[in-house]
Amino acid sequence: MAKPLPDSAPTSAAPAVPAPAAGQGKHQDLEIKDAQVIFDAVWRDLEDEFGRDQLRFPKEIILLGGAPGAGKGTNTAFILKARGLTCEPVVVSALLDSPEARRIKDAGHMVGDREVIRLLLRRLIEPTYRDGCILDGFPRTEVQVECLKLLVDRMHALRREFYHTPLRAHFRHPTIHIMVLFVDEKTSVERQLKRGLEIRAHNEDVRRTGLGELLEERPTDYDLDLAKRRYRIFKEQTWDALQSLREIFHYHLVNAQGSLAEVEHNILRELQYQSSLELDPRTHDLLRPIPVASDLVVHARQQLVKRLDEYAFEHTDLLARVVDFIARKVMPIVQRHAISGIASVNTEDQLLEDPLALAMLIDLFSERGYHAAVDLHRIEVPDTFDVATGKISCRVKKVFRLSIRFQGSEIRRG
Repeated sequence: MAKPLPDSAPTSAAPAVPAPAAGQGKHQDLEIKDAQVIFDAVWRDLEDEFGRDQLRFPKEIILLGGAPGAGKGTNTAFILKARGLTCEPVVVSALLDSPEARRIKDAGHMVGDREVIRLLLRRLIEPTYRDGCILDGFPRTEVQVECLKLLVDRMHALRREFYHTPLRAHFRHPTIHIMVLFVDEKTSVERQLKRGLEIRAHNEDVRRTGLGELLEERPTDYDLDLAKRRYRIFKEQTWDALQSLREIFHYHLVNAQGSLAEVEHNILRELQYQSSLELDPRTHDLLRPIPVASDLVVHARQQLVKRLDEYAFEHTDLLARVVDFIARKVMPIVQRHAISGIASVNTEDQLLEDPLALAMLIDLFSERGYHAAVDLHRIEVPDTFDVATGKISCRVKKVFRLSIRFQGSEIRRG
C-alpha cells in the first residue's frame, strides 16, 4: 500500500521532478491516480483526530464555480437564500491564505491538491455546515474532482454504516449541486480590470481618510495579460473539471453575462426545488404514490378542456343546469367581491348533491379563470319533539360552502 504523502510533498500543482514536454500526458495520468493516495491520507488523519462517528458532512453541497469576474461573490448570498442556507460560504481561496499560497495565486497559478483537500474536509465537518454549504472555487483540478467523488462515496458509506444506529440523523443522504456561472473571455477580462480599479480607488480613500477596511489587491486585477491568463486557466482546468461531474451530480450552467437581476432570474430557474431528487431513496419510495405537483399540472389544461367537452356532449342537460345555477345564484355574489377577489357562498341547492354536478361546477370556474373549492357541512336541525319521552329528533341539513378566489381589483386612494 502506498505511504501517505508528507505535508511537504508536491502534488499535482507542483510536480517533484520536472517532466519533459513529451511526458506531460503520463504525468497527468499519474496525478489522477494519486487522488486516492491523497484522499486516503487526509481521511485517515480525520478519523484519527475526530473519530469516525464525528465525520458529519453537510446534507447539501453546492459547488459554485465560474470564470474570473463571473460574479461568484456577488451572487453567493442570493444562492444561499434561494436554498434556505444561513452559513457563510466556504471560499477555498480563503482557506489557502499562507504566504506561499498567496505568492502562487498572485502569479496566476493554483495551490497543491493535498493542502486543498486537507483544509476543506476539516472545514466541512464543522457543525455550522450540517444542513448545507456553498463551496466557492472547488474543484479546480482533475485530482480534486476524483477526491470529491471519493468524499461522496465515503458519505454514502457512513450513512449505510450508521443507518440503524441512534446516530442515523447525523448521516443524511447527501445532495451535490454543481453550479457554474459562465461569462465569455471579453466580459471576464473587463470585469477583472474594472474590479481592480474599484478596489484601488477604495483603498486610496481608506488610506486618506482612515475610514473603512482595506480590500485585497490582486495583481491579476491590474494586468491585462494576467487577467487573460486567469480566464485561460479556468477554461483549461476548472471548466473541464466541473464538466466531468455533470453526469454524476445535479448540474446547473448559469448565464452570468447580463445584469444582476437577469443573473438572479437564471439562478432561480436552475435551482427550482425538486425534493424527489434529494430525498433518501427509502423516503422517496414511500412517497412515490403521491404525484409531484409539477407533473400533475403538465396536461391539466388539456384534461380540463376534454372534460368540459364530454360534459357538453354526454350530459348536456345537467351542464346547462349547473351553468344556470352559477349564473343566477353564485355570480351576483362574486361580482360584489370584485375588489377583494374572495367570495364565499352558502347554498342548500340539491343540484350539488350530484357528484358530477359538483365536478362540473369546479371545472367551469377553473375554465373561466377562478379558483373554486367546495365544502359540505352537515348540520343537525331539531325536527320533532316527543312529549312522552322527551326525545328530540333531528334532521340533517346539508350546506354547501363555495369559496371562489380570483385576481381582485386594486383601488388606489389619493
